[in-house]
Amino acid sequence: MVNATSRAILIEARGPVSVLNATSVPRPTPKPTQVLVKVAFAGINFLDVAERTGAFAFPTPVPFIPGREGAGEIVEVGSEVQHGFKVGDRVAFLSVATYADYVAVDTLHLAKLPDSVSYEDGATLMIQGLTALSLATRAYSIKKDDIIVIHAAAGGVGLILSQIASRRLGATVIGTVSTPEKAALARANGTHHVVVIPSSPEPGTKNAYEPLETLVASLTNGKGVHAVFDSVGRATFETDLAIARRNSTIVLFGSASGPIPDLNINRLTPKNLKLTRISLYNYMTTFEEFDELYKEGLELLKGDNKVKLEASKVYEFSEIQQAHLDLEGRKSTGKLLLRVAGSN
Repeated sequence: MVNATSRAILIEARGPVSVLNATSVPRPTPKPTQVLVKVAFAGINFLDVAERTGAFAFPTPVPFIPGREGAGEIVEVGSEVQHGFKVGDRVAFLSVATYADYVAVDTLHLAKLPDSVSYEDGATLMIQGLTALSLATRAYSIKKDDIIVIHAAAGGVGLILSQIASRRLGATVIGTVSTPEKAALARANGTHHVVVIPSSPEPGTKNAYEPLETLVASLTNGKGVHAVFDSVGRATFETDLAIARRNSTIVLFGSASGPIPDLNINRLTPKNLKLTRISLYNYMTTFEEFDELYKEGLELLKGDNKVKLEASKVYEFSEIQQAHLDLEGRKSTGKLLLRVAGSN
């Protein structure tokens, strides 16, 4: 049965976590080219925090329902929907307004879930999984025996990227984390060398990331790493330039500490550095591109070296404020999910 209303987390004004409130809204009506999905799990991402606070560069007008990904069951199909989707299909998707019982989803970023893949893994594979895969195969093609650095190696993308790089592609992975507990988690997920970054520089060091620079110099005989994957931004960028080797690549895919400072492009010249700032969505502007990337993602879940996608924590609907607090306070690791179906 499809209800006439949909329970949702509605943001009516930007601000602290107190603006996240559960309410009842009219059930969305899908357009002819959309499907209606009853959501089982929605992903919780730092982008959701940025939209809530107003820090996102392209904010959604208020009021709005946050959330950018999820997994669930199709309960209604528009008359012009293509690609064979039907009522009852288990699906994962990228969309907006996913903190809700029901979401109207375009088929551009909609995928059928095999019976062997849970709703939890389906939701996790969307933003974190596909971002990690695109970083490893499109932004920079990680090769066997590469030495790479992954900042925030215990985060949702970092844990998956570390597994892909080390276990599937044969690279040596150096990761940065903020606590010893996160260091242990990173090691368990394929990171070979982990540097715990203090909240402020140690006495006698020029910056908090100097221990990383020292380790990279030691491991590479001063040559530097083949690639740096950076979702932190301002706090790490100068170190990125320092640890990158000649003809290497720096990939920016987030700015948790703020955007990087204005850059004189000539600073890249001494090492012939390549610098790119990627967005997952620009790798999949058509259904065919998305479907190709998604199917590659499913392959990661197979075989002896399969990638683990377990969510580190699942929050009930009533716990959404705590979820955002944990994400903002760097208390979380891995993927965070919001249980929607059957949640209190």
